[in-house]
Amino acid sequence: MSADESLANELNTFFARFEATSSSANANSANANSANANSANANSASANGTIGAANGTCAGPTIEQRPLIITESDVRRVFLKRGNTRKAVGPNGICGRVLKACADQLAPVFTDIFNLSLTLGIVPSSFKRSTIVPVPKKPRPSDLNDYRPVALTSVVMKCFEKLVRDFITSSLPASMDPLQFAYCHNRSTDDAIAHLLHTTLTHLDEGRGNYVKMLFVDYSSVFNTIIPSLLPTKLGDLGLHTSLCDWISNFLTDRPQSVRVGNCVSSTLTLSTGAPQGCVLSPLLYSLYTYDCTATSSFTIIVKFADDTVVMGLISDNDERAYLEEIKHLENWCQENNLLLNVCKTKELIVDCSKKQERNYQPVRISGTTVERVDSFRYLGVHISQDLSWSRHTNSLAKKARQRLYHLRRLRDFRLPFKVLRNFYTCTIESILTGNITVWFGNSTKQDRQALQRVVCSAELITHTELPDLQTIYYKRCQTPKGPENCEGPHPSQQ
Repeated sequence: MSADESLANELNTFFARFEATSSSANANSANANSANANSANANSASANGTIGAANGTCAGPTIEQRPLIITESDVRRVFLKRGNTRKAVGPNGICGRVLKACADQLAPVFTDIFNLSLTLGIVPSSFKRSTIVPVPKKPRPSDLNDYRPVALTSVVMKCFEKLVRDFITSSLPASMDPLQFAYCHNRSTDDAIAHLLHTTLTHLDEGRGNYVKMLFVDYSSVFNTIIPSLLPTKLGDLGLHTSLCDWISNFLTDRPQSVRVGNCVSSTLTLSTGAPQGCVLSPLLYSLYTYDCTATSSFTIIVKFADDTVVMGLISDNDERAYLEEIKHLENWCQENNLLLNVCKTKELIVDCSKKQERNYQPVRISGTTVERVDSFRYLGVHISQDLSWSRHTNSLAKKARQRLYHLRRLRDFRLPFKVLRNFYTCTIESILTGNITVWFGNSTKQDRQALQRVVCSAELITHTELPDLQTIYYKRCQTPKGPENCEGPHPSQQ
């Protein structure tokens, strides 16, 4: 056996490590689903159900939506417009170029296949088959955990998933999870960080002696630990049709999987846990899987961007009970939903502007381990400090951008056109300097801004072109509208 083939089999076994540990969770969840279904039927006979808790994910009666029926024009459209010819060929060997060129001939056939699959609630095994391409997380991986499992699936199935995803998105209530900022139209990391900072500053201004605790939660292999049997109940509570719930559950179970390293392919394993990373539906299914993870107290807030979760405790009068209870509630919720908390990478940050009071902050313990307390944390690409200053963040940006100037000079030495140099600057340097600029630039010091602007001036000398200054970019992005007409539901910044 070659080294690549041995590595492929080892990685396949490693990526499937959650399959054995979740078998008991699947059995328990099945019993829980049965009990929940019986109680839900009893309750619906007397009153309309509501969804949500203290920070309310979705309130109102649960109404089952219509079943999904795919038309021939839908399939033709997704083959023509959404069939990316540059996508890698999946395990079945069918490429996007074939679907695009033969859309008129193939659309009637696949329309019948798709609708039959939705009616029966069964996904063909060939559609679920995936080839895992391990992508290194670091330049020199030394451990199996240093590889990220990216699934290469059928192009036909990707088109099918896009149709299902669009239908689910249009059927969900707009206010389902207002503090989940990922996978939503006109939402970004800027919104998540801005909401975090705005909530913090508002609470600090409300009373003398107030402070805020932030717990930056880290999960272990969150997509690989999803229990498919828990999803039908969650989706049914959101009003999705029973047949579609069964189809999604079947989509995630009995998935043939192999790992490819170079030209070597491992043996095939069948998985019934997790959602493949790289599938069209996986991000949406994770959002639906975690939509009920919300704060249970008015003194706590849970902000989410995909799996980047922050538990905020708004502390007054040194009373941290609600914050500690919220963390305990999150720990219990993770156990019930088979999500693993990575305590080693979970950090706590305290924002306290009171200089006169000496406080004894209560430590946070998860699974018997004390969470490390830090004075700065990099959240969604932005360094948030305990004093809410931005010097550390701007210094990091300036250092990283100056390193890219070397490559810009090398391209200039090769006498490339100025237009190419300008494009390189925009993609590799300006993108670094202006990342999440609406969040931190307005409160940064004059010295920090000048340090960043010097990088722009150096790039102007190299490219011999006039480049937009950071102040102009900041004003332009702040003026970008984020009103209800541009968002799915009310934007959190306007509530």
